[in-house]
Amino acid sequence: MQNTPTPTEQNSQVDYLASLDEPFFQMVHATTGQRFLNYLIDNILMNYGLGYFTGTIIGVILAAISPDFLAETQIAGNYWSIILLSLAIGYFNYLIYYTLCEKLLRGRTIGKLITGTRAVRADGSELTLKDAILRSVCRIVPFEQFSAFGGHPWHDRWTNTIVIKSR
Repeated sequence: MQNTPTPTEQNSQVDYLASLDEPFFQMVHATTGQRFLNYLIDNILMNYGLGYFTGTIIGVILAAISPDFLAETQIAGNYWSIILLSLAIGYFNYLIYYTLCEKLLRGRTIGKLITGTRAVRADGSELTLKDAILRSVCRIVPFEQFSAFGGHPWHDRWTNTIVIKSR
């Protein structure tokens, strides 16, 4: 007489085999505190470090192209051009800082390096250049920072990415 497995034994074998397909590591989402600290560190660096650098470069370029621009703006009292230029520099800095950091540092920014977190695709794979650019563009959306209060910010949701603990 042959030993044929009972239906219960067959199911346990299938469950055992299915468990082998699970990944060997578990992705643990970064805490809200870690993400907030990332935001603070990155924005301080970006606004004061990168902002000073790009502002200086644009100031030098403006002085070379149109030396009377700033003087005319101040005399005429038309500060809207300065405000719009400042906004454009800020958006440019967001795009450059986050895109370059998240791609070149494999999902990390300076803030993420300090807190031990990194951004990855939802399946756990490394960010592509497209993912890094899209995450940066999504951060420019007005009030996007407030979406983090819901637990999953828009720049993660819209790009199908997550921030995980890396250590």
